[in-house]
Amino acid sequence: MIDADPHLMIVDDDERIRGLLQKFLSKQGFFVSAARDAAHARRLLGGLEFDLIVLDVMMPGEDGIAFTRSIREEITTPILLLTARGETEDRISGLEAGADDYLAKPFEPRELLLRINAILRRVPPDETVDAGPKILHLGPLRYDIEKGKLWEGETPVRLTATESQLMKIFAATPGEPIGRTKLVEDLGRAGGKDGQAQERAVDVQITRLRRKLESDPKQPRYLQTVRGAGYMLAPD
Repeated sequence: MIDADPHLMIVDDDERIRGLLQKFLSKQGFFVSAARDAAHARRLLGGLEFDLIVLDVMMPGEDGIAFTRSIREEITTPILLLTARGETEDRISGLEAGADDYLAKPFEPRELLLRINAILRRVPPDETVDAGPKILHLGPLRYDIEKGKLWEGETPVRLTATESQLMKIFAATPGEPIGRTKLVEDLGRAGGKDGQAQERAVDVQITRLRRKLESDPKQPRYLQTVRGAGYMLAPD
């Protein structure tokens, strides 16, 4: 376990699956709430805070990808998508919408547990800003290496769990390129036969992070692509 009783929300229109997941994850030490659809999930989010959302993609009405996209405008709570769609493009769409990871159905409960714990390990601690010597300057932004926080002036720039982990990885070796395969490993994602798809997923996360770092994400100054070598953080 990552912390004492992390609070998870399961969102699935299938009552049987909701019940099974809630029972399994509760036995693993999590505090679990369940929602039957996106509207129900919004009501829970309005009054409760969650450490992670496990979200089914195929739901009636507002599907999981649309729901992810909409709440990403307001919160950075990690999201793990459960999808019966096996096509890479469908999974990429989920990541582009703001999900942190995905798991294709059917899946083993232990794999779900491993992925949840991997995401929770990527979430930075919620600490107040503290002036320190380990600061990287990225134009109008500054990144506090010790706190794992990104700031624009006195305003925090909200990062998802995966974006936070990427910043930590790049900030550890600024000015040095990191390959996509290494990023997949450092993010704790599974490789294997789906290694190419995982590397494409990393590309999506890089694109999302650039939108927060760059004035012109299409011509990145601070998170650069190094041909044949990967990606590199290039602070001022």
